[in-house]
Amino acid sequence: MPKWLRKSLLVLVSVATFGLVTPQALLAENPNDDKQPKRDLYQSNSPPIEEPTILDNEQISEHDRFIQEMIKQAEENSYMKFGTRIRPVIEDEFKEVILPNIEKVIAEVAQSFPEDDLSQLVISEMPSGGISEKIFHIQNRITKQDVIRFHVRRDHPPQDAYVFNFHYHLANDHFQNHHDLGVIYWDKNTPPKWMT
Repeated sequence: MPKWLRKSLLVLVSVATFGLVTPQALLAENPNDDKQPKRDLYQSNSPPIEEPTILDNEQISEHDRFIQEMIKQAEENSYMKFGTRIRPVIEDEFKEVILPNIEKVIAEVAQSFPEDDLSQLVISEMPSGGISEKIFHIQNRITKQDVIRFHVRRDHPPQDAYVFNFHYHLANDHFQNHHDLGVIYWDKNTPPKWMT
Protein backbone atom coordinates (compact mmCIF):
# COMPACT_ATOMS: atom_id res chain seq x y z
CA MET A 1 0.00 0.00 0.00
CA PRO A 2 1.45 3.42 -0.86
CA LYS A 3 2.78 5.39 2.09
CA TRP A 4 0.48 8.39 1.43
CA LEU A 5 -2.60 6.13 1.44
CA ARG A 6 -1.53 4.48 4.67
CA LYS A 7 -1.03 7.85 6.37
CA SER A 8 -4.35 9.13 5.03
CA LEU A 9 -6.22 6.10 6.38
CA LEU A 10 -4.48 6.49 9.75
CA VAL A 11 -5.57 10.13 10.00
CA LEU A 12 -9.10 9.31 8.82
CA VAL A 13 -9.58 6.50 11.37
CA SER A 14 -8.06 8.58 14.18
CA VAL A 15 -10.31 11.57 13.42
CA ALA A 16 -13.42 9.40 13.01
CA THR A 17 -12.86 7.74 16.41
CA PHE A 18 -11.67 10.93 18.16
CA GLY A 19 -8.22 9.39 18.57
CA LEU A 20 -9.47 6.45 20.64
CA VAL A 21 -8.55 3.87 17.99
CA THR A 22 -5.23 3.83 16.17
CA PRO A 23 -4.90 1.09 13.57
CA GLN A 24 -1.60 -0.54 14.46
CA ALA A 25 -1.15 -2.14 11.03
CA LEU A 26 -1.03 1.29 9.38
CA LEU A 27 1.66 2.52 11.77
CA ALA A 28 4.17 -0.11 10.71
CA GLU A 29 6.96 1.32 8.56
CA ASN A 30 7.43 -1.97 6.74
CA PRO A 31 4.06 -3.22 5.42
CA ASN A 32 5.31 -6.81 5.58
CA ASP A 33 5.82 -6.59 9.37
CA ASP A 34 2.23 -7.79 9.84
CA LYS A 35 2.96 -11.03 8.04
CA GLN A 36 5.33 -12.30 10.73
CA PRO A 37 3.37 -14.63 12.97
CA LYS A 38 2.49 -12.98 16.27
CA ARG A 39 3.50 -16.12 18.14
CA ASP A 40 7.09 -15.63 16.95
CA LEU A 41 7.03 -12.00 18.06
CA TYR A 42 5.94 -12.91 21.58
CA GLN A 43 8.33 -15.80 21.91
CA SER A 44 11.36 -13.88 20.70
CA ASN A 45 10.78 -10.46 22.31
CA SER A 46 9.23 -11.14 25.69
CA PRO A 47 10.66 -12.94 28.68
CA PRO A 48 8.84 -16.07 29.81
CA ILE A 49 5.85 -15.37 32.02
CA GLU A 50 6.10 -16.89 35.45
CA GLU A 51 3.11 -18.78 36.68
CA PRO A 52 1.61 -17.31 39.84
CA THR A 53 2.68 -19.23 42.87
CA ILE A 54 -0.09 -21.13 44.54
CA LEU A 55 0.28 -21.33 48.26
CA ASP A 56 0.41 -24.74 49.81
CA ASN A 57 -2.21 -25.56 52.38
CA GLU A 58 0.46 -25.22 55.07
CA GLN A 59 1.15 -21.60 54.04
CA ILE A 60 -2.49 -20.54 54.29
CA SER A 61 -3.70 -19.89 57.82
CA GLU A 62 -6.72 -21.75 59.10
CA HIS A 63 -8.63 -18.44 59.25
CA ASP A 64 -7.88 -17.68 55.57
CA ARG A 65 -8.83 -21.19 54.49
CA PHE A 66 -12.07 -20.94 56.48
CA ILE A 67 -12.94 -17.56 54.91
CA GLN A 68 -12.22 -18.80 51.37
CA GLU A 69 -14.39 -21.88 51.83
CA MET A 70 -17.24 -19.94 53.45
CA ILE A 71 -17.26 -17.30 50.68
CA LYS A 72 -17.33 -19.99 48.01
CA GLN A 73 -20.28 -21.73 49.66
CA ALA A 74 -22.00 -18.40 50.41
CA GLU A 75 -21.88 -17.47 46.73
CA GLU A 76 -23.23 -20.88 45.69
CA ASN A 77 -26.08 -20.71 48.21
CA SER A 78 -26.92 -17.15 47.15
CA TYR A 79 -27.17 -18.10 43.49
CA MET A 80 -29.30 -21.11 44.41
CA LYS A 81 -31.57 -18.77 46.39
CA PHE A 82 -31.86 -16.27 43.50
CA GLY A 83 -32.88 -18.96 41.03
CA THR A 84 -32.73 -18.62 37.26
CA ARG A 85 -35.09 -15.65 37.06
CA ILE A 86 -33.57 -13.28 39.64
CA ARG A 87 -29.88 -14.21 39.34
CA PRO A 88 -29.23 -12.78 35.84
CA VAL A 89 -30.70 -9.42 36.87
CA ILE A 90 -28.83 -8.89 40.16
CA GLU A 91 -25.72 -11.12 39.86
CA ASP A 92 -23.24 -8.38 38.89
CA GLU A 93 -24.34 -5.97 41.61
CA PHE A 94 -24.39 -8.81 44.13
CA LYS A 95 -20.74 -9.64 43.30
CA GLU A 96 -19.68 -6.00 43.48
CA VAL A 97 -21.57 -4.81 46.55
CA ILE A 98 -23.00 -7.59 48.69
CA LEU A 99 -20.45 -10.42 48.42
CA PRO A 100 -17.49 -8.27 49.61
CA ASN A 101 -19.58 -7.21 52.62
CA ILE A 102 -20.41 -10.84 53.37
CA GLU A 103 -16.69 -11.62 53.20
CA LYS A 104 -15.89 -8.85 55.70
CA VAL A 105 -18.50 -10.14 58.13
CA ILE A 106 -17.28 -13.75 57.81
CA ALA A 107 -13.69 -12.56 58.38
CA GLU A 108 -14.77 -10.73 61.55
CA VAL A 109 -16.60 -13.80 62.80
CA ALA A 110 -13.57 -15.99 62.02
CA GLN A 111 -11.34 -13.70 64.10
CA SER A 112 -13.58 -14.18 67.13
CA PHE A 113 -13.08 -17.97 67.08
CA PRO A 114 -9.92 -19.92 67.92
CA GLU A 115 -8.46 -21.72 64.89
CA ASP A 116 -9.35 -25.12 66.34
CA ASP A 117 -13.04 -24.19 66.53
CA LEU A 118 -13.28 -22.97 62.93
CA SER A 119 -13.36 -26.52 61.62
CA GLN A 120 -16.63 -27.02 63.51
CA LEU A 121 -18.39 -24.16 61.70
CA VAL A 122 -20.37 -25.06 58.58
CA ILE A 123 -22.86 -23.39 56.24
CA SER A 124 -26.43 -24.62 56.25
CA GLU A 125 -27.15 -26.77 53.25
CA MET A 126 -30.15 -25.19 51.53
CA PRO A 127 -31.49 -21.65 51.26
CA SER A 128 -35.21 -21.25 51.67
CA GLY A 129 -37.49 -20.57 48.70
CA GLY A 130 -40.75 -18.76 48.22
CA ILE A 131 -40.75 -15.41 49.99
CA SER A 132 -38.75 -16.38 53.10
CA GLU A 133 -35.50 -14.56 53.93
CA LYS A 134 -32.89 -17.24 54.64
CA ILE A 135 -29.90 -17.38 52.29
CA PHE A 136 -27.61 -19.38 54.58
CA HIS A 137 -26.64 -19.72 58.22
CA ILE A 138 -23.23 -20.48 59.67
CA GLN A 139 -23.65 -22.91 62.53
CA ASN A 140 -21.65 -25.11 64.86
CA ARG A 141 -21.69 -28.59 63.39
CA ILE A 142 -21.64 -30.27 66.82
CA THR A 143 -24.09 -28.14 68.82
CA LYS A 144 -26.27 -27.26 65.78
CA GLN A 145 -26.44 -23.68 67.12
CA ASP A 146 -26.41 -20.83 64.59
CA VAL A 147 -23.57 -18.33 64.90
CA ILE A 148 -24.66 -15.94 62.16
CA ARG A 149 -27.63 -15.79 59.80
CA PHE A 150 -27.50 -14.18 56.35
CA HIS A 151 -30.88 -13.12 54.97
CA VAL A 152 -32.42 -11.16 52.10
CA ARG A 153 -35.78 -9.45 52.39
CA ARG A 154 -38.00 -8.19 49.58
CA ASP A 155 -38.98 -4.62 50.49
CA HIS A 156 -41.60 -2.55 48.71
CA PRO A 157 -41.87 0.94 50.15
CA PRO A 158 -45.15 2.71 49.23
CA GLN A 159 -45.03 4.46 45.84
CA ASP A 160 -41.56 3.01 45.21
CA ALA A 161 -39.91 0.05 43.47
CA TYR A 162 -39.06 -3.33 44.98
CA VAL A 163 -35.60 -3.73 46.48
CA PHE A 164 -33.71 -6.66 47.96
CA ASN A 165 -32.43 -5.83 51.43
CA PHE A 166 -29.43 -8.01 52.33
CA HIS A 167 -28.65 -8.24 56.03
CA TYR A 168 -27.39 -10.56 58.76
CA HIS A 169 -28.17 -11.42 62.36
CA LEU A 170 -25.71 -12.40 65.11
CA ALA A 171 -26.09 -14.91 67.92
CA ASN A 172 -24.64 -12.53 70.52
CA ASP A 173 -27.82 -10.35 70.37
CA HIS A 174 -30.09 -13.39 69.97
CA PHE A 175 -30.59 -12.58 66.26
CA GLN A 176 -32.74 -9.56 67.07
CA ASN A 177 -30.82 -6.76 65.31
CA HIS A 178 -30.55 -6.33 61.55
CA HIS A 179 -27.02 -5.55 60.36
CA ASP A 180 -27.14 -4.20 56.80
CA LEU A 181 -25.05 -5.64 53.97
CA GLY A 182 -26.59 -3.58 51.18
CA VAL A 183 -29.64 -3.07 49.00
CA ILE A 184 -30.16 -4.04 45.35
CA TYR A 185 -32.88 -2.39 43.29
CA TRP A 186 -35.27 -4.72 41.48
CA ASP A 187 -38.11 -2.98 39.62
CA LYS A 188 -41.64 -1.69 40.13
CA ASN A 189 -42.94 -5.12 39.12
CA THR A 190 -43.23 -7.81 41.76
CA PRO A 191 -40.10 -10.03 41.76
CA PRO A 192 -40.55 -13.75 41.26
CA LYS A 193 -40.38 -16.05 44.26
CA TRP A 194 -36.97 -17.22 45.41
CA MET A 195 -35.49 -20.35 43.82
CA THR A 196 -37.69 -20.11 40.70
